[in-house]
Amino acid sequence: MKIWQKDKTALAEVDKFTVGKDREMDAYLAPFDVLGSLAHTTMLESIGLLTAEELTVLQKELKQIYKEIQEGNFILEEGVEDIHSQVELLLTRRLGEVGKKIHSGRSRNDQVLVDLKLFLRHELEVLVSEVKTLFDLLQQKSIQYKDHLIPGYTHLQIAMPSSFGLWFGAYAESLVDDLTVLQGAYKVVNKNPLGSAAGYGSSFPLNRTMTTQLLGFDDLNYNVVYAQMGRGKTEKIVSFALAGIASTLAKMSMDACLFMNQNFGFISFPDELTTGSSIMPHKKNPDVWELIRSHGNKLQALPNEIAMMITNLPSGYHRDLQLLKENLFPAFGVLKDCLKMAGLMLENIRIRENILDDEKYRYLFSVEVVNQLVLEGVPFREAYKQVGLDIEKGNFAPAQTVNHTHEGSIGNPGNAAVDRMMEEVIKGFPFEKVATAVNKLLS
Repeated sequence: MKIWQKDKTALAEVDKFTVGKDREMDAYLAPFDVLGSLAHTTMLESIGLLTAEELTVLQKELKQIYKEIQEGNFILEEGVEDIHSQVELLLTRRLGEVGKKIHSGRSRNDQVLVDLKLFLRHELEVLVSEVKTLFDLLQQKSIQYKDHLIPGYTHLQIAMPSSFGLWFGAYAESLVDDLTVLQGAYKVVNKNPLGSAAGYGSSFPLNRTMTTQLLGFDDLNYNVVYAQMGRGKTEKIVSFALAGIASTLAKMSMDACLFMNQNFGFISFPDELTTGSSIMPHKKNPDVWELIRSHGNKLQALPNEIAMMITNLPSGYHRDLQLLKENLFPAFGVLKDCLKMAGLMLENIRIRENILDDEKYRYLFSVEVVNQLVLEGVPFREAYKQVGLDIEKGNFAPAQTVNHTHEGSIGNPGNAAVDRMMEEVIKGFPFEKVATAVNKLLS
């Protein structure tokens, strides 16, 4: 029987359908449910709903459960509905009647909400670290290959000279913007919904500011109705942040697949990082990049999936929201795997030398010649026309040199400035404050 049931047992088919994969998804929330209960029980003692002695024994046992979770010794028992019920059951089994007191002043609605916020906050912090690792590698490669020229393309046609320094650096700077968006999502996540109960508050004199401080949140979701309305919206905002990073990885993967192609031949990788063909012995397939591309594109669909699941829901809690976990929770693992695999590939990338010596790239330098004529006093339109006629007559034989000096160009890609931007973004996350609060709760 469920903790919310009175005297009837749910029909088995209904029970199976409504629970779905929720027990599996609850495994993600286990440590965060305990953290929420540590803060909640501290607050209950402060308003007289627990004695000091009761708080001491509850907190000691909650910390033991947290340790069991961290060590992998915690299970959601058969017949127990969810993680919240399991924690309460363990407390009651080990401590007696006092274990039944921890739910005073909250509903499963706001308990799930705070668990979600704490889980998402943690996952976003881990993701920032993974992104920063890839960013640093891209920046290092950008500096290393600053002077290695490659063709740049528009409309997939040969356009102007570029460089591997610019190519690596472009994706590094893209990640800066991706983390800027993720920071916005983090700010939405880092607000405390605990105390909103079922979405309409409580007649208990709850101290919501206390739990906010104890859990290291920046602020409250003040309006209790909005705290509940924020479920679904929060997940959608987070999914947009994940999709931005995924988009950067997918585009980089497509470039890598093209550049590996024999018709380009700009880059290669050790055999152990590519795959072969069952019938073509010469093949070195970019399977890792192709799968990163596909995962990245799939993750870009996540915001729309979540949006469609919450579209037109009125205010208040609805069981529809349960399914959001199945879409969002695994996405973090997929994205972290993609970041790590992209890093593995880039650590072992091999760059071909003297790519632009190939005859087919000589037109890359047409703009360089036009600009040189302009610097010598020829009006731009006249210079453009003159170079165009030389190309048509087969008289175009440019020097294959570039002199780009402005900010962000081949000769001045601005790596230091991009490093500064990344540092500023990361400083905007209150990770130290959160860690201090969580460590204090667990101490």
